Amino acid sequence: MGITSVTVHSTADRDSLHTELADESICIGPAGPADSYLKIPSIIAAAEIADVEAIHPGYGFLAESARFAAICRESRLAFIGPSVEALAMSADKVQSRKKMVDAGVPVVPGSNGIIEDADAACALAKEIGYPVLVKAAAGGGGRGMRIAHNESTLKHALSVASTEATNAFDNGSIYIEKFIDGGRHIEFQILGDQHGNLICLGERECTIQRRHQKLIEETPSTALTPALREAMTEAALAAAKAVDYSNAGTVEFLLDRAGNFYFIELNARIQVEHPVTEEAFCLDLVREQIRLASGEILGYDAPAPSFHVIEARVYAEDPDLNFRPNSGLIKRCHIPGGPGIRVDTHLFSGYEVPHHYDSLLAKVIARGNTRTEAIERLSRALNEFFVDNVTTTAKLCARIVSGQRFRRGEIGPDLLAEYLDKDSR
Repeated sequence: MGITSVTVHSTADRDSLHTELADESICIGPAGPADSYLKIPSIIAAAEIADVEAIHPGYGFLAESARFAAICRESRLAFIGPSVEALAMSADKVQSRKKMVDAGVPVVPGSNGIIEDADAACALAKEIGYPVLVKAAAGGGGRGMRIAHNESTLKHALSVASTEATNAFDNGSIYIEKFIDGGRHIEFQILGDQHGNLICLGERECTIQRRHQKLIEETPSTALTPALREAMTEAALAAAKAVDYSNAGTVEFLLDRAGNFYFIELNARIQVEHPVTEEAFCLDLVREQIRLASGEILGYDAPAPSFHVIEARVYAEDPDLNFRPNSGLIKRCHIPGGPGIRVDTHLFSGYEVPHHYDSLLAKVIARGNTRTEAIERLSRALNEFFVDNVTTTAKLCARIVSGQRFRRGEIGPDLLAEYLDKDSR
């Protein structure tokens, strides 16, 4: 687009790839996120020093912070994302849930507001039935979330989830929803401009997760019939309209075994897995974000997807040790390529994997004219993916997508457990 790029980094990321590829990079503090990537004054100061016009918040840290977006606006910096008001509404899961009810979007049975104490939680859980899901009102990324199967585990989950939410979001408020056993996680990509135009760019299946965080994503989902896809698309657009949404965002649903779907949340940012949609629809979503943030009209209707696409996330984690993150110096690495393969990564030989941040190393994306072709390409690429000195999830993902159950499209939240059993390998 001919736009000069300025990145920021902590001292721990001084040698990271983005600092080398950008036109300019500015250090904003020490390794701890609270002293760097979450420190708004340092980011604004860097923006003013570099004399930039806009800030893209990425998909972590301050990406969904209404406060950060408001400060950008006050500083006359364009925030490449939704409005402050939409961010505030989507960040408050309880208020967002109420908004969806008013808009006629189906929601999971649960509390109508914040849970004030354990007695109220136990009474509600008894009414809607166990198991229940304890969730952070300001949550995201699987943090502040716990499943409870009885009153005893519920009381413990309330305490743990509230503490985790306080540490992650500085807000310990929680609410409760019915846990949909066996539910599939289906999300819809939204794009909207500042003039009221909205489109939906299909769905992504994100059911295979560890610790409530995604591992494998796919479009189109094998769970949806044309009629169900149309109904969920309409619900996703209704959810976005209910909060006057603009820019890129994702409406997430749970789909139960009977074909009923329920709104989970609206993620007011670009998603980690956005390359799945980009490859399927041949669109650059980040380019669209920049264009829409500048006030341009969307200018087109939703196109039809051109490819079947599957993405696997490669984390610096050991699946045999409950996905324990690991760090270390990568002396050698091989990033796969070939027809239909895209790899988004910051890896290079000599890179030191830090322990301060998220353990994601790479996203390996495969597209094909058919689902089978996408699976074959992804399996080959994952088996070729190599880094030394650091254990990753690449081979686990290769086993999953190569397995007969995945090939048949029989995807569920229990699928991962089958491949963590050493006897099944």
